[in-house]
Amino acid sequence: MAQRVHRPREDAEFDFILKMSKVPVLAYFTGTWPKAIEPCRVMDLVVGGIADEYAGRLTAVRTDITRCPAATERYGITGAPSCVLLKEGAAVAHVTGAMTTAEVRTFLDDHL
Repeated sequence: MAQRVHRPREDAEFDFILKMSKVPVLAYFTGTWPKAIEPCRVMDLVVGGIADEYAGRLTAVRTDITRCPAATERYGITGAPSCVLLKEGAAVAHVTGAMTTAEVRTFLDDHL
């Protein structure tokens, strides 16, 4: 059964998801420090809905900064939450901060 939002436990699993995805990937990076927890929880809900709405057109990946440090560095993540839209592993758009569902839709529609 396919997951709605993938949650890699390490960089190798993150890279495997990217390699296997036949559609663009929305990687959203989360953190567990106090100022990041609430905005990241909001993004969990937003991206969960987006994953359903864009099913078949997008792969959503929730990426914990501490579990995937190489991916975090590779895509220049400096804050959480951050969203990176990837096509064939290359970043095509990046935004930092919590967003509404409408803002995520606009972000994706501008770059898909």
